[in-house]
Amino acid sequence: SLTGSPVTLKILQNWVPRVSHYFDKEHYTYVGHQIVIQESIEHFGAVVWPGALALSQYLESNQEQFNLKDKKVLEIGAGTGLLSIVACILGAHVTATDLPEVLENLSHNISRNTQNSNIHKPEVRKLVWGEGLNEDFPLSTYHYDFVLATDVVYHHAALDPLLATMVYFCKPGTVLLWANKFRFSTDYEFLEKVCNIFNTTILAEFPESNVKLLKATVREN
Repeated sequence: SLTGSPVTLKILQNWVPRVSHYFDKEHYTYVGHQIVIQESIEHFGAVVWPGALALSQYLESNQEQFNLKDKKVLEIGAGTGLLSIVACILGAHVTATDLPEVLENLSHNISRNTQNSNIHKPEVRKLVWGEGLNEDFPLSTYHYDFVLATDVVYHHAALDPLLATMVYFCKPGTVLLWANKFRFSTDYEFLEKVCNIFNTTILAEFPESNVKLLKATVREN
């Protein structure tokens, strides 16, 4: 079940007009850093979605509640990499993951925005939800303090593998932060499944964009 009273927020995107004639770069400012994101219209994962803006803003504004410094952070469905870049700037050891066809653009964005900063070098890796988890991320080696996910739930057929991936990585002590724009009834059905498995709290809501930001942790037996 859901607990707590969510904070109602607006997504305050620090926006600078696009500088490219091809409309392929967006400029953002988080934690005092200008971040330049190259988007692609070829893949869903190569566009900045509202959930990434919401969670980036929330982490910037709530550093005492969610201190990422020196924490191990995994982002699933990292897309353009904006959120992973913000987590890096906040001091985390970040592993950004997505489908193979998204990794080139993801790696480019993360590299260009973190290479000259005094932060932990982030890692970019392939992760197909529900596939090869034990082989690629054995639990004996990989444990994450935070799992981040934004706009990973939309009208697609991979919701069961997504849920299995969340369950796999969320062990005792792990905090899952999930921000999503709720569009379809299947989105709410997925939310219900998350609530049935995890202790779930709505941290914030962004009504103008239909984004909800949730925190989920494993239920202790």
